[in-house]
Amino acid sequence: MKKLNLLKTRLKFFITSAIFFFSILKLGAQNLTAQQFVEDLEFLKKELPKRHKNLFAKISEEEFNQKIEQIAQKSKTLNNEIFEIELYKLIKEIGDEHTRIEPIYKTKFPINFDFFKEGIYVTKTDSLHSNLLYKKLNGVENKTTNEIIKDFRKIIKSDNQSYFEIYFQNFINNPRVLKGLKIIDTGAHANFILNQQKYLISSVQKHNFYEPFSKLLRYRNNDKYWYEIIDDGNIIYFNYQDCSEQDNKPFTVFNDELFRDIDKHQPEKIILDLRNNSGGNSAILKPFLDKLSENYMNKKGSLYVLIGKKTFSSALMNAVDLKRNFNSILVGEPTSGNVNHYGETRGFRLPNSKITVGYSTKYWENWKGYSGSLLPDIKIKYSIKNFQKNIDEAIEYVKNAR
Repeated sequence: MKKLNLLKTRLKFFITSAIFFFSILKLGAQNLTAQQFVEDLEFLKKELPKRHKNLFAKISEEEFNQKIEQIAQKSKTLNNEIFEIELYKLIKEIGDEHTRIEPIYKTKFPINFDFFKEGIYVTKTDSLHSNLLYKKLNGVENKTTNEIIKDFRKIIKSDNQSYFEIYFQNFINNPRVLKGLKIIDTGAHANFILNQQKYLISSVQKHNFYEPFSKLLRYRNNDKYWYEIIDDGNIIYFNYQDCSEQDNKPFTVFNDELFRDIDKHQPEKIILDLRNNSGGNSAILKPFLDKLSENYMNKKGSLYVLIGKKTFSSALMNAVDLKRNFNSILVGEPTSGNVNHYGETRGFRLPNSKITVGYSTKYWENWKGYSGSLLPDIKIKYSIKNFQKNIDEAIEYVKNAR
Protein backbone atom coordinates (compact mmCIF):
# COMPACT_ATOMS: atom_id res chain seq x y z
CA MET A 1 0.00 0.00 0.00
CA LYS A 2 2.85 2.39 0.88
CA LYS A 3 4.52 1.69 -2.47
CA LEU A 4 1.21 2.37 -4.27
CA ASN A 5 0.75 5.68 -2.45
CA LEU A 6 4.34 6.65 -3.22
CA LEU A 7 3.78 5.83 -6.90
CA LYS A 8 0.60 7.94 -6.95
CA THR A 9 2.43 10.85 -5.29
CA ARG A 10 5.27 10.69 -7.82
CA LEU A 11 2.83 10.46 -10.73
CA LYS A 12 0.90 13.46 -9.43
CA PHE A 13 4.16 15.43 -9.07
CA PHE A 14 5.23 14.49 -12.60
CA ILE A 15 1.88 15.54 -14.12
CA THR A 16 1.86 18.83 -12.18
CA SER A 17 5.47 19.57 -13.23
CA ALA A 18 4.72 18.75 -16.86
CA ILE A 19 1.66 21.03 -16.91
CA PHE A 20 3.73 23.85 -15.38
CA PHE A 21 6.61 23.32 -17.81
CA PHE A 22 4.43 23.32 -20.92
CA SER A 23 2.46 26.33 -19.69
CA ILE A 24 5.74 28.24 -19.40
CA LEU A 25 6.72 27.21 -22.92
CA LYS A 26 3.33 28.30 -24.22
CA LEU A 27 3.62 31.63 -22.42
CA GLY A 28 7.09 32.18 -23.89
CA ALA A 29 5.80 31.47 -27.39
CA GLN A 30 2.82 33.85 -27.17
CA ASN A 31 3.00 37.28 -28.72
CA LEU A 32 2.23 40.18 -26.44
CA THR A 33 -0.86 42.24 -27.19
CA ALA A 34 -0.64 45.80 -28.50
CA GLN A 35 -1.63 47.06 -25.04
CA GLN A 36 1.16 45.05 -23.39
CA PHE A 37 3.75 46.48 -25.79
CA VAL A 38 2.55 50.00 -24.94
CA GLU A 39 2.65 49.27 -21.20
CA ASP A 40 6.27 48.10 -21.49
CA LEU A 41 7.17 51.23 -23.44
CA GLU A 42 5.53 53.51 -20.88
CA PHE A 43 7.39 51.72 -18.09
CA LEU A 44 10.68 52.14 -19.97
CA LYS A 45 9.93 55.81 -20.66
CA LYS A 46 9.32 56.44 -16.96
CA GLU A 47 12.03 54.30 -15.35
CA LEU A 48 15.12 54.58 -17.57
CA PRO A 49 15.58 58.39 -17.35
CA LYS A 50 14.97 58.23 -13.60
CA ARG A 51 17.54 55.51 -12.95
CA HIS A 52 20.29 56.25 -15.51
CA LYS A 53 23.23 58.45 -14.50
CA ASN A 54 22.80 60.73 -17.54
CA LEU A 55 20.49 59.22 -20.14
CA PHE A 56 20.38 62.34 -22.28
CA ALA A 57 24.11 62.77 -22.86
CA LYS A 58 23.84 61.86 -26.56
CA ILE A 59 20.09 61.91 -27.19
CA SER A 60 17.73 64.67 -26.07
CA GLU A 61 14.76 63.94 -23.83
CA GLU A 62 12.46 65.06 -26.63
CA GLU A 63 14.09 62.67 -29.12
CA PHE A 64 13.90 59.81 -26.63
CA ASN A 65 10.21 60.39 -26.00
CA GLN A 66 9.52 60.73 -29.73
CA LYS A 67 11.17 57.39 -30.45
CA ILE A 68 9.15 55.72 -27.68
CA GLU A 69 5.97 57.17 -29.21
CA GLN A 70 6.95 56.03 -32.71
CA ILE A 71 7.30 52.45 -31.46
CA ALA A 72 3.99 52.71 -29.59
CA GLN A 73 2.22 53.80 -32.77
CA LYS A 74 3.31 50.50 -34.37
CA SER A 75 2.04 48.43 -31.44
CA LYS A 76 -0.77 46.73 -33.38
CA THR A 77 1.67 45.45 -36.02
CA LEU A 78 4.45 44.35 -33.65
CA ASN A 79 5.42 40.83 -32.68
CA ASN A 80 7.88 39.91 -29.94
CA GLU A 81 10.91 39.76 -32.26
CA ILE A 82 10.20 43.08 -33.97
CA PHE A 83 9.52 44.72 -30.59
CA GLU A 84 12.98 43.65 -29.43
CA ILE A 85 14.53 45.06 -32.62
CA GLU A 86 12.77 48.39 -32.03
CA LEU A 87 14.19 48.48 -28.50
CA TYR A 88 17.68 47.70 -29.81
CA LYS A 89 17.35 50.66 -32.20
CA LEU A 90 16.28 52.91 -29.33
CA ILE A 91 19.14 51.79 -27.07
CA LYS A 92 21.62 52.35 -29.91
CA GLU A 93 20.57 56.02 -30.08
CA ILE A 94 21.31 56.45 -26.36
CA GLY A 95 24.94 55.70 -27.24
CA ASP A 96 26.01 54.21 -23.89
CA GLU A 97 27.88 50.91 -24.22
CA HIS A 98 26.71 49.64 -20.81
CA THR A 99 23.02 50.49 -21.32
CA ARG A 100 21.41 47.58 -23.11
CA ILE A 101 18.45 45.25 -23.32
CA GLU A 102 18.69 41.54 -22.51
CA PRO A 103 15.74 39.58 -23.91
CA ILE A 104 15.34 35.93 -22.92
CA TYR A 105 16.76 33.82 -25.75
CA LYS A 106 16.11 30.08 -25.55
CA THR A 107 17.76 28.91 -28.77
CA LYS A 108 20.76 29.63 -30.97
CA PHE A 109 22.24 28.32 -34.15
CA PRO A 110 25.17 26.09 -33.06
CA ILE A 111 27.78 28.08 -34.92
CA ASN A 112 30.08 30.93 -33.80
CA PHE A 113 31.88 33.44 -35.99
CA ASP A 114 34.80 35.83 -35.61
CA PHE A 115 36.34 38.60 -37.69
CA PHE A 116 39.72 38.05 -39.33
CA LYS A 117 41.62 40.13 -41.86
CA GLU A 118 40.34 37.82 -44.62
CA GLY A 119 36.67 38.10 -43.55
CA ILE A 120 34.22 36.52 -41.09
CA TYR A 121 34.80 32.82 -40.35
CA VAL A 122 33.33 29.97 -38.32
CA THR A 123 35.46 29.46 -35.19
CA LYS A 124 33.25 27.24 -33.01
CA THR A 125 30.42 24.79 -33.59
CA ASP A 126 29.11 21.49 -32.31
CA SER A 127 30.27 18.02 -33.36
CA LEU A 128 27.35 17.67 -35.79
CA HIS A 129 28.58 20.67 -37.78
CA SER A 130 32.35 20.29 -37.36
CA ASN A 131 32.72 20.22 -41.16
CA LEU A 132 31.78 23.93 -41.16
CA LEU A 133 34.74 24.98 -39.04
CA TYR A 134 36.92 27.71 -40.60
CA LYS A 135 34.51 28.35 -43.48
CA LYS A 136 33.90 31.94 -44.55
CA LEU A 137 30.50 33.59 -44.06
CA ASN A 138 29.08 34.83 -47.37
CA GLY A 139 25.51 35.41 -46.22
CA VAL A 140 22.35 34.10 -44.59
CA GLU A 141 19.34 33.10 -46.70
CA ASN A 142 19.01 35.71 -49.46
CA LYS A 143 21.20 38.38 -47.87
CA THR A 144 24.93 38.82 -48.38
CA THR A 145 27.30 39.39 -45.48
CA ASN A 146 27.58 43.09 -46.39
CA GLU A 147 23.79 43.44 -46.41
CA ILE A 148 23.58 41.76 -43.00
CA ILE A 149 26.27 44.08 -41.62
CA LYS A 150 24.21 47.02 -42.91
CA ASP A 151 21.11 45.64 -41.15
CA PHE A 152 23.03 45.11 -37.91
CA ARG A 153 24.28 48.70 -37.94
CA LYS A 154 20.65 49.72 -37.35
CA ILE A 155 20.66 48.02 -33.94
CA ILE A 156 24.32 48.11 -32.80
CA LYS A 157 26.16 51.34 -32.14
CA SER A 158 29.08 51.47 -34.53
CA ASP A 159 31.19 54.44 -33.40
CA ASN A 160 33.48 51.75 -31.95
CA GLN A 161 34.23 49.05 -34.56
CA SER A 162 35.35 46.49 -31.96
CA TYR A 163 32.07 46.95 -30.08
CA PHE A 164 30.14 46.45 -33.31
CA GLU A 165 32.06 43.27 -34.15
CA ILE A 166 31.47 41.75 -30.70
CA TYR A 167 27.72 42.33 -30.93
CA PHE A 168 27.65 41.14 -34.54
CA GLN A 169 29.17 37.87 -33.33
CA ASN A 170 26.54 37.65 -30.58
CA PHE A 171 23.64 38.31 -32.96
CA ILE A 172 24.56 36.44 -36.16
CA ASN A 173 23.64 33.07 -34.63
CA ASN A 174 20.55 34.38 -32.81
CA PRO A 175 17.28 33.26 -34.47
CA ARG A 176 15.13 35.95 -32.84
CA VAL A 177 17.40 38.79 -33.92
CA LEU A 178 17.70 37.44 -37.47
CA LYS A 179 13.94 36.97 -37.65
CA GLY A 180 13.26 40.41 -36.18
CA LEU A 181 15.47 41.96 -38.87
CA LYS A 182 13.62 39.87 -41.51
CA ILE A 183 16.81 38.09 -42.55
CA ILE A 184 15.12 34.75 -41.88
CA ASP A 185 11.43 33.76 -41.83
CA THR A 186 11.51 31.19 -39.04
CA GLY A 187 13.60 30.70 -35.92
CA ALA A 188 13.67 26.93 -36.40
CA HIS A 189 16.34 26.84 -39.10
CA ALA A 190 18.28 29.00 -41.55
CA ASN A 191 20.48 28.64 -44.61
CA PHE A 192 23.98 29.92 -43.87
CA ILE A 193 26.08 30.58 -46.98
CA LEU A 194 29.62 29.40 -46.20
CA ASN A 195 32.42 29.24 -48.77
CA GLN A 196 29.72 30.01 -51.37
CA GLN A 197 27.72 26.89 -50.42
CA LYS A 198 24.34 26.73 -48.68
CA TYR A 199 24.07 24.84 -45.35
CA LEU A 200 20.72 24.40 -43.59
CA ILE A 201 21.29 24.67 -39.84
CA SER A 202 18.63 24.07 -37.19
CA SER A 203 18.49 26.09 -33.98
CA VAL A 204 19.12 24.30 -30.68
CA GLN A 205 18.91 25.04 -26.97
CA LYS A 206 21.67 27.55 -26.33
CA HIS A 207 23.38 25.58 -23.54
CA ASN A 208 25.63 22.52 -23.76
CA PHE A 209 26.60 22.58 -27.39
CA TYR A 210 29.64 24.78 -27.85
CA GLU A 211 33.09 23.23 -27.71
CA PRO A 212 36.25 25.22 -28.44
CA PHE A 213 38.17 23.60 -31.26
CA SER A 214 41.16 25.91 -31.16
CA LYS A 215 44.24 24.80 -29.22
CA LEU A 216 45.61 28.33 -28.98
CA LEU A 217 47.29 29.02 -25.63
CA ARG A 218 44.72 31.65 -24.63
CA TYR A 219 41.87 29.08 -24.77
CA ARG A 220 43.57 26.15 -23.03
CA ASN A 221 42.37 26.92 -19.51
CA ASN A 222 38.93 28.08 -18.32
CA ASP A 223 40.14 29.38 -14.95
CA LYS A 224 39.54 33.07 -14.31
CA TYR A 225 43.29 33.59 -13.90
CA TRP A 226 46.19 31.29 -14.64
CA TYR A 227 49.77 31.44 -15.85
CA GLU A 228 52.27 29.34 -17.74
CA ILE A 229 55.98 29.65 -18.46
CA ILE A 230 56.54 29.61 -22.23
CA ASP A 231 59.24 30.23 -24.83
CA ASP A 232 61.83 28.06 -23.06
CA GLY A 233 61.48 30.01 -19.84
CA ASN A 234 61.91 33.45 -21.42
CA ILE A 235 58.27 34.53 -20.96
CA ILE A 236 55.73 34.15 -18.19
CA TYR A 237 52.25 34.22 -19.69
CA PHE A 238 49.48 35.42 -17.33
CA ASN A 239 45.94 34.99 -18.64
CA TYR A 240 43.41 37.12 -16.76
CA GLN A 241 40.00 36.49 -18.27
CA ASP A 242 37.53 37.51 -15.56
CA CYS A 243 37.75 40.35 -13.04
CA SER A 244 36.41 38.29 -10.14
CA GLU A 245 37.68 35.90 -7.48
CA GLN A 246 38.07 32.23 -8.30
CA ASP A 247 36.28 29.93 -5.86
CA ASN A 248 39.15 27.52 -5.27
CA LYS A 249 41.96 30.09 -5.23
CA PRO A 250 41.74 33.71 -3.99
CA PHE A 251 43.61 36.11 -6.24
CA THR A 252 46.07 37.06 -3.48
CA VAL A 253 47.16 33.41 -3.18
CA PHE A 254 47.46 33.09 -6.95
CA ASN A 255 49.42 36.35 -7.12
CA ASP A 256 51.96 35.17 -4.53
CA GLU A 257 52.52 31.98 -6.54
CA LEU A 258 52.95 33.99 -9.74
CA PHE A 259 55.62 36.26 -8.32
CA ARG A 260 57.43 33.38 -6.61
CA ASP A 261 57.81 31.80 -10.04
CA ILE A 262 58.95 35.11 -11.51
CA ASP A 263 61.63 35.35 -8.81
CA LYS A 264 62.61 31.72 -9.33
CA HIS A 265 62.78 31.60 -13.14
CA GLN A 266 63.72 35.25 -13.86
CA PRO A 267 61.95 35.43 -17.27
CA GLU A 268 62.86 38.24 -19.65
CA LYS A 269 59.26 39.19 -20.39
CA ILE A 270 55.78 38.99 -18.91
CA ILE A 271 52.56 38.90 -20.93
CA LEU A 272 49.27 39.91 -19.29
CA ASP A 273 46.48 38.70 -21.59
CA LEU A 274 43.23 40.68 -21.22
CA ARG A 275 41.78 39.71 -24.60
CA ASN A 276 39.04 37.46 -23.19
CA ASN A 277 38.19 39.69 -20.23
CA SER A 278 34.91 41.61 -20.38
CA GLY A 279 35.08 42.98 -16.85
CA GLY A 280 33.86 42.59 -13.29
CA ASN A 281 35.70 44.27 -10.41
CA SER A 282 38.80 46.23 -11.44
CA ALA A 283 40.18 46.11 -7.86
CA ILE A 284 40.80 42.34 -8.05
CA LEU A 285 44.02 42.94 -10.01
CA LYS A 286 45.41 45.46 -7.48
CA PRO A 287 47.75 43.00 -5.66
CA PHE A 288 49.36 42.17 -9.02
CA LEU A 289 49.75 45.83 -9.94
CA ASP A 290 51.23 46.67 -6.53
CA LYS A 291 53.91 43.99 -6.83
CA LEU A 292 54.53 44.68 -10.51
CA SER A 293 55.23 48.37 -9.81
CA GLU A 294 58.35 47.38 -7.81
CA ASN A 295 59.39 44.39 -9.93
CA TYR A 296 62.19 44.28 -12.50
CA MET A 297 59.58 43.30 -15.14
CA ASN A 298 58.11 46.82 -15.06
CA LYS A 299 60.21 48.17 -17.89
CA LYS A 300 59.84 48.76 -21.62
CA GLY A 301 60.54 45.63 -23.56
CA SER A 302 59.64 43.34 -20.66
CA LEU A 303 56.00 44.16 -19.87
CA TYR A 304 53.40 43.40 -22.56
CA VAL A 305 49.62 43.70 -22.21
CA LEU A 306 47.42 41.99 -24.80
CA ILE A 307 44.11 43.74 -25.47
CA GLY A 308 41.31 43.02 -27.92
CA LYS A 309 37.67 43.31 -28.88
CA LYS A 310 36.45 41.56 -25.73
CA THR A 311 38.47 43.81 -23.40
CA PHE A 312 35.70 45.77 -21.72
CA SER A 313 34.60 47.57 -18.57
CA SER A 314 36.83 46.75 -15.55
CA ALA A 315 39.37 44.90 -17.70
CA LEU A 316 39.63 48.00 -19.87
CA MET A 317 40.19 50.11 -16.75
CA ASN A 318 43.05 47.78 -15.76
CA ALA A 319 44.54 48.13 -19.25
CA VAL A 320 44.33 51.94 -19.05
CA ASP A 321 46.09 51.86 -15.67
CA LEU A 322 48.85 49.67 -17.11
CA LYS A 323 49.24 51.98 -20.10
CA ARG A 324 49.36 55.21 -18.09
CA ASN A 325 51.20 54.19 -14.93
CA PHE A 326 53.46 51.32 -15.96
CA ASN A 327 56.10 50.73 -18.62
CA SER A 328 53.84 48.50 -20.66
CA ILE A 329 53.48 47.91 -24.39
CA LEU A 330 49.90 47.24 -25.52
CA VAL A 331 49.58 44.62 -28.25
CA GLY A 332 46.45 43.49 -30.11
CA GLU A 333 43.24 45.15 -31.29
CA PRO A 334 41.28 48.24 -30.15
CA THR A 335 39.00 47.50 -27.19
CA SER A 336 35.20 47.29 -27.46
CA GLY A 337 34.95 49.47 -24.39
CA ASN A 338 35.62 53.20 -24.67
CA VAL A 339 38.26 54.54 -22.28
CA ASN A 340 35.88 57.09 -20.77
CA HIS A 341 32.42 55.61 -20.36
CA TYR A 342 29.25 55.24 -18.35
CA GLY A 343 29.11 52.03 -16.34
CA GLU A 344 28.44 50.45 -12.92
CA THR A 345 25.43 48.69 -14.40
CA ARG A 346 22.14 47.95 -12.65
CA GLY A 347 18.96 46.55 -14.18
CA PHE A 348 15.18 46.28 -14.15
CA ARG A 349 12.65 44.18 -16.07
CA LEU A 350 9.85 45.32 -18.33
CA PRO A 351 6.55 44.08 -16.85
CA ASN A 352 5.11 42.14 -19.80
CA SER A 353 7.97 41.07 -22.08
CA LYS A 354 10.23 40.42 -19.05
CA ILE A 355 13.11 41.95 -21.01
CA THR A 356 15.91 43.05 -18.68
CA VAL A 357 17.09 46.62 -19.22
CA GLY A 358 20.63 47.31 -18.05
CA TYR A 359 21.52 50.93 -17.30
CA SER A 360 24.56 52.89 -16.15
CA THR A 361 24.76 54.53 -12.73
CA LYS A 362 28.22 56.11 -12.88
CA TYR A 363 30.54 57.90 -15.30
CA TRP A 364 34.15 56.72 -15.41
CA GLU A 365 36.67 59.27 -16.66
CA ASN A 366 39.73 57.05 -16.83
CA TRP A 367 41.84 59.27 -19.06
CA LYS A 368 40.83 62.90 -19.41
CA GLY A 369 40.61 63.99 -23.03
CA TYR A 370 40.96 60.46 -24.45
CA SER A 371 38.31 59.58 -27.02
CA GLY A 372 37.06 56.14 -28.07
CA SER A 373 38.65 52.70 -27.69
CA LEU A 374 41.95 52.06 -25.98
CA LEU A 375 44.30 51.61 -28.92
CA PRO A 376 47.22 49.17 -28.91
CA ASP A 377 50.80 50.37 -29.39
CA ILE A 378 51.28 47.40 -31.71
CA LYS A 379 48.19 46.59 -33.77
CA ILE A 380 47.74 42.94 -34.71
CA LYS A 381 45.63 41.77 -37.65
CA TYR A 382 44.68 38.18 -37.00
CA SER A 383 44.58 35.69 -39.88
CA ILE A 384 42.24 32.71 -40.20
CA LYS A 385 45.18 30.77 -41.68
CA ASN A 386 47.21 31.24 -38.50
CA PHE A 387 44.16 30.53 -36.34
CA GLN A 388 43.81 27.16 -38.07
CA LYS A 389 47.46 26.42 -37.32
CA ASN A 390 47.08 27.52 -33.66
CA ILE A 391 49.45 30.43 -34.20
CA ASP A 392 48.71 33.49 -32.06
CA GLU A 393 50.16 36.55 -33.80
CA ALA A 394 50.15 38.67 -30.63
CA ILE A 395 52.17 36.16 -28.63
CA GLU A 396 54.49 35.58 -31.59
CA TYR A 397 55.12 39.33 -31.73
CA VAL A 398 56.16 39.37 -28.06
CA LYS A 399 58.41 36.33 -28.53
CA ASN A 400 60.26 38.03 -31.39
CA ALA A 401 60.36 41.57 -29.96
CA ARG A 402 63.82 42.90 -29.19
